Amino acid sequence: MLEIKVNNKSLSISFEGQDKLIFNVGDEIFAVGKGETNYSMNRGTFAIKEHIFEKHHLKIERFAKNDIILEKGKIILKIEDNNIHFIPEGLDGFNMMWFKLPSNKSEGFYGTGEIFTEFNLKGQKATIWVAEHINVKQTTIKMLNNLVGLKNLNVCRKFGAYESYYEQPTFISSNKYFYHSDATARSVFKFDKDQTIIQTDQIAPFWISYAEDFESLMTNLTDIVGRQPELPDWVYDGQILGIQGGTDIMMEKYNKVVAHNGKVNGIWIQDWEGRRVTAVGKQLFWNWEWDKELYPNLDKKIKELNEQGVKVLGYCNPFLAIEKPLYKEATAKGYCVKDNDGNDYLVKITTFPAAMVDLTNPDAYNWIKEIIKKNMIDFGLSGWMADFGEYLPTDSVLFSGENAEYVHNTWPALWAKVNREAVEESGKLGEIMFFTRAGYSGTPKQTLMMWNGDNHPDFSKDFGLPSIVPAMLSLTVCGCGLSHSDIGGYTSIMNLRRNMDVYKRWFEMNAFSPLMRGHEGLNPDINVQFDADDDILEFASKMSRIHAALKPYLKEAVAKNAKEGVGVVRPLFFYYDEKEAYNNGYEYLLGRDILVAPVMRPKATKRKVYLPDDEWIHLWSQQEYKGGTYVIDAPYGQIPVFVRKNAKSNVLEQLLKEI
Repeated sequence: MLEIKVNNKSLSISFEGQDKLIFNVGDEIFAVGKGETNYSMNRGTFAIKEHIFEKHHLKIERFAKNDIILEKGKIILKIEDNNIHFIPEGLDGFNMMWFKLPSNKSEGFYGTGEIFTEFNLKGQKATIWVAEHINVKQTTIKMLNNLVGLKNLNVCRKFGAYESYYEQPTFISSNKYFYHSDATARSVFKFDKDQTIIQTDQIAPFWISYAEDFESLMTNLTDIVGRQPELPDWVYDGQILGIQGGTDIMMEKYNKVVAHNGKVNGIWIQDWEGRRVTAVGKQLFWNWEWDKELYPNLDKKIKELNEQGVKVLGYCNPFLAIEKPLYKEATAKGYCVKDNDGNDYLVKITTFPAAMVDLTNPDAYNWIKEIIKKNMIDFGLSGWMADFGEYLPTDSVLFSGENAEYVHNTWPALWAKVNREAVEESGKLGEIMFFTRAGYSGTPKQTLMMWNGDNHPDFSKDFGLPSIVPAMLSLTVCGCGLSHSDIGGYTSIMNLRRNMDVYKRWFEMNAFSPLMRGHEGLNPDINVQFDADDDILEFASKMSRIHAALKPYLKEAVAKNAKEGVGVVRPLFFYYDEKEAYNNGYEYLLGRDILVAPVMRPKATKRKVYLPDDEWIHLWSQQEYKGGTYVIDAPYGQIPVFVRKNAKSNVLEQLLKEI
C-alpha cells in the first residue's frame, strides 16, 4: 500500500509500511530558474546550447496536508491509483525546474528512452530530446561529409550528448521505483553516485511509484504512459520479407523462400510508392500513392498473396516529396509546417528537401489520416513502417500557435496517433500492424510496434547488432514492450556493408524476438541478401520456422504486455536479484522462460553466457545448467538459448519440433 505520512518536520512516502522517500523541513531538493535553450538542427541531429540566467534553490518551509510548501510556490502530492503525482503550483515566471532524489552506490538506473550503447545508466548524464540517431563510424565520416555535407553527427560523442529516436523522461531504479515526468520540453537526468539530479526545461508535474516487484512496477508505469495492444494473429507465422524493386522481383524472391520451406507471413515493400536514387543510396519518393509503374498489378498480387496467408506491407512518414502531387495539394491548402516567413518549412533529410504535414492543424491531420485509410488500408496493405517523427525544428511555426520547442518531443507520439486512428477508424485494429521508429511519452498507447531504427550492418557496440539488446530492454522499461530490428541492419554505405557472418547472427537473434522482419538496407547491392545463395536461403528459412514455432509462447507474452505492461523482451533483473543481472545488457529474457544470448563478435563460434540462479535447459543440446557463467558453443544456427526447466509453458517441446 502506498501512503503519504506528514508531521510538523517531515513528509514521507511509504510503501508497504516502509518509508521510501522523506522530505524534511529545510531541505533544498527543489530549484527553479529562468533560462533559454538553443537548438541547431541538421538532418534531424541537434547541437544544443543551454543558457541558465538564474537559479533559485527552494527550501522546504512546512507541510500542509499532502502539500510541500516551498519558499516560492508549493508541490501538491496526490495518490492516483498506485502512483504519486507531484504537481507544482505557484511557480509562474520560471521555465526550468530541478529535483534531487537520493541514490546509493549500488543502485542501478535504466530507461530514459531507447538506449543503444548502455544498459545501467549509473554515472551517466542522459539528455531527453528526440533526434535522428545518426551514428556513423569514424572511417566513414569524412567521406559522408564530402558526399552530402552531414554535420553534428553522433560520432565519438560522450554519452551526455547522446541522441536517440525514442526519448522519454522516465527511468526505473533497481530499488523498484520509477520516476516519470509530464514535461514535453527537454529534460536532463544526472545519475550521480549519491543522488539523481533531474532537470526539466519546463515547470511540469511528475510521478513516482514503488512496487514489490518489477512486473508490478511496469503495470504502474504503463497505467500512465499507456500500453500497446495485442498483435494480429498473422504476425507470428514466420518472417516478413524485406523486398523492393518491383512486382516481378517481389514475387521472384518470395517464391525462392517458399521453395526452401520458409515460413513467410508478410512481404514488406518500402518502395510501393516509388523510389528515388540519391548519392546516399536507394531511397523513397514520399508521395503516399501506389506507384503503378514500379509495381504493376500490385493490387491483384496483394489479393493473391492474402489467399496464401501472406500479407503485404508498405511505408509512409509525415513528410511529403515536393516534386509530387500530394505536396502540391497540401501546400495549396496550407497543410504544411511553416517557417518564420510563412513559407513551407523544407527540411533536408539526406540529399533532398521535404515538407512536413502540420499535425497540429486538424484539417491537415485528418487529410493525412484519410490518405492512409484510402491509399494504404483500402488498397489492401496489412501494415507499414510509419517512419520518422524526429525532425520538427524548434523554430518552426505551427498552426496551433504552440511553441515548437514544447511540441518537438511529442511529435512522434502524434504521428503514431494518426496511424493508430486510421487503423481503428477502418475497423482494422487486430488485423493491421504498423511499426514506428521515433517516440516519446504517449507513444506506447498509440503505436502497435517499435523498431530499432537504422542500425549498422556490423558488430559495432554503438549501433550494430550488439546495440539491439540494450535498445529493446530500455524500451521495455519505459513501457514500450514490443520492439524489433531490421534483420541485418540498414545503414549500408561505402565501407559499411552487410556480410554473411553478421547476417546469420542477426537472423538468429530476430528469430527469438517479438517480430521477425528483414530489410535490404540503404544500398541493397552491396549487402548480402536472403536469396544470395541456397545456403542462406536454407538458413533463413529454418530461422523463420523456429520463430513460427514460438507463436503460442509469444502470443501469451504479448497478451501480458497488453494487459499489464510487462514487455516481451525483459531484463534479467526483473526476476533475478543478482549483481550481474542488474548490469548485463547483452542477454535478455524473451517472455519469462527463455534466455537469449546473441552472438556479439564477428566470426565467433562460442559465447560466454551468464545464467541467473535457476535451472536451465540448453535448447540445442538439451543439457541442463544451473546458475553461473559458462562458455557455450555457438555455431551458426545455434544461438545460445536456454529454457527454464520449470517453465509453465510447453515452449521447449514446440521448439524441439523445429530443430
